[in-house]
Amino acid sequence: MKLIKALALFTVITASAQDNYNIVVGTYTNACQSKGIYVYDFNVNTLEAKLKSSTDAVINPSYLTVTKDKKFLYSVNEDGAKSTVSSFKYNAATGKIDFINKKDSGGADPCYIINDDKNVIVANYTGGTISVFERKADGSLSDTVQVVKHTGNGPDKSRQEAPHLHMVYFSPDKKYVFANDLGTDKIYMYSYNADGKAKTLTLKQSFSVKAGSGPRHLVFNPNGTFVHLLQELDGTLTTLDYTNDKLTSVQEINVNPNLLGGKHGAADIHFSNDGKFLYATNRGDANTVSVFRVHANGMLSMVQQISTQGSGPRNFIVGPNDGFVLIANQNTNNIAIFKRDKSTGFLSYTGKKIELCSPVCLVFTANK
Repeated sequence: MKLIKALALFTVITASAQDNYNIVVGTYTNACQSKGIYVYDFNVNTLEAKLKSSTDAVINPSYLTVTKDKKFLYSVNEDGAKSTVSSFKYNAATGKIDFINKKDSGGADPCYIINDDKNVIVANYTGGTISVFERKADGSLSDTVQVVKHTGNGPDKSRQEAPHLHMVYFSPDKKYVFANDLGTDKIYMYSYNADGKAKTLTLKQSFSVKAGSGPRHLVFNPNGTFVHLLQELDGTLTTLDYTNDKLTSVQEINVNPNLLGGKHGAADIHFSNDGKFLYATNRGDANTVSVFRVHANGMLSMVQQISTQGSGPRNFIVGPNDGFVLIANQNTNNIAIFKRDKSTGFLSYTGKKIELCSPVCLVFTANK
């Protein structure tokens, strides 16, 4: 009987310890030869990746999002005035992606996309709009049910001549959708009504950041009490207290304090799964990833800064076991694989890369 119980326990532990995951990759297709969206089988122990499947002739699916049940995938198709948003069936076991439909994006050059059980929401960079689409039962997209148009500009006449929506992001409680506008140096906070159709998003407030900084991506601290905002144009990383549904700036630091006179291009920001470290990529003349220790009061202190082993680092992902980080280097056509020390947060390059045309967005999913 003891042997049977021991074997049963071993089976449960083995079943719960997942070694392989899917990595879904969105790319640009206008810079080199790319089929669009790729799915890799990735082993978290060996850090080896094997191509599982890909789409064919999908235009510039630079950012994508997978539904919670892993049955559907949505991507932007960044193509100027002809930009669209696409829906796909997604089979996690095989990695197969099957096109369902696509709709006009409601603004030029969509660059970020999120979903929940009811809606798909897109940030249109050049168009300066936020578009809301309903998710139908078969996974297809409706026409836009709401398009929110921003107005204004900023001091950088070459980059801030108009609104440029760069991200939409659900608050942890799903009460709000936050939108970062690089063109107006503002974070917009919208009340979210999932069944609201033309009134899905209602502006609650906006928060101005340093003029000319260009807010790009943000992330909530795992405890939900702080927001960390990465600004593209000057490499500023701002920590904001998020109490009583209001934002208050409490710290401003730089992701590359030694980049004197150099060009910033701050891109993406993510926490480790344990919430103890924050990571941020910077393009331009830097091409680095910066590592920050997160203190109990929400403040950050830099502990490491290293090369991303490529040019134009965009999106990156921290492994589900916190043991590694993958960084998409858009300009050098590779995804660099780093080991991660869980106690120090430090990254070390493994020498391994996934060679792929113009990778931008990386998403982990279970493979079954």
